[in-house]
Amino acid sequence: MDCRHCGTPLDLTFIDLGCAPPSNAYLTATDLRKPELWFPLRVFVCTDCWLVQTEDYAGAEQIFTDDYAYFSSYSKSWLEHAASYVAGAVDRFRLDHTSLVVELAANDGYLLQYVAARGIPCIGVEPTASTAASARGKGIEIIEDFFGVRLARAMTGRSIQADLIIANNVLAHVPDINDFVAGVAILLKDNGTATFEFPHLANLVTSNQFDTIYHEHFSYLSLLATNRIFKKNGLSVFHVEEIPTHGGSLRVYVQHEKGPQEHTDAVAALLQREQATGLAGPVYYAGFQKRAETAKTDLLRFLLDAKRDGKTVAGYGAAAKGSTLINFAGLHSDLIPYVVDKSPAKQGKFLPGSRIPIVDADRIRQERPDYILILPWNIREEIEEELDYVRQWGGRFVTAIPKLGVE
Repeated sequence: MDCRHCGTPLDLTFIDLGCAPPSNAYLTATDLRKPELWFPLRVFVCTDCWLVQTEDYAGAEQIFTDDYAYFSSYSKSWLEHAASYVAGAVDRFRLDHTSLVVELAANDGYLLQYVAARGIPCIGVEPTASTAASARGKGIEIIEDFFGVRLARAMTGRSIQADLIIANNVLAHVPDINDFVAGVAILLKDNGTATFEFPHLANLVTSNQFDTIYHEHFSYLSLLATNRIFKKNGLSVFHVEEIPTHGGSLRVYVQHEKGPQEHTDAVAALLQREQATGLAGPVYYAGFQKRAETAKTDLLRFLLDAKRDGKTVAGYGAAAKGSTLINFAGLHSDLIPYVVDKSPAKQGKFLPGSRIPIVDADRIRQERPDYILILPWNIREEIEEELDYVRQWGGRFVTAIPKLGVE
């Protein structure tokens, strides 16, 4: 396989998580009688541009299907994050009723609802029918398609060009990253701004966040790699912020090469820090496999000990990262009998691979498990607040990333 950005042959393995089905390919009861499609889950590092990327097996159309079940609006903290972003962007870029905001991967309208509420024209691009329908239900215009050069040209042909393009947690999800960024350059007005949010590779490595690796994430991003990708496509990074979402992310601000925004010192400072940390060298990526395996065996040992001692464990959050962890550890319903999730789109289905049932929170109140294994550890505080009542019967919370923790 060659690098999906620069074409360099890939021979440096970052991690090999074996095989797994697409992490959001939830199963129905009927599906349980059918075989599942599993793909190798192996990640390489490009030793030229330092883009970290999955081996190509599953295409976007196989992953982001019409019944895609990830709806952003079920996380209170994520809605708060979106509202805060919109308020800051409106003020910073002086957006008003004459502006146009376009969000790529608009999902269920979780963010654009706050743009529309301010009377600012907006359009969402979202390829999955299930979430697109939910966004339309909020009164948001949605173009139901995958984004890239083809769609960007079609949109500009309809006189659609954006003052602000928002791309939150989508850059890692696109198989052709050059085509996606080139499309942004086409769709963006000459004096416009595009912002991208994505989990920072440095946090993935330092915090052992191997469970954020799944087929839906084609790339794992640093500023070093993305800065090069933007430059190749005529865009310039003028500011970057480090934000706490998804275990530590970057919010990158870009414009055309001759755009009006002044460059801040934050960009050079972070690039220098990444270089000093070693992101542009093979040694940085060594040992990650072993750390992931240690976390896996520690979780297995905990679950086996709990079962031996007659304790019960419920999972919480049927998130993609949970599927990666569960399938890498080879877990099934004998050790985790069910996983609770707030989304009705997931309830009544089964996790891919492990086939663990997904249920609503009433199950916890009924069965009073001794432990709650929090799978989306990035919103652990939100979940512990929601489930604080489990402490009434002595229930405790467990996380497996970056290492086993019981509290």
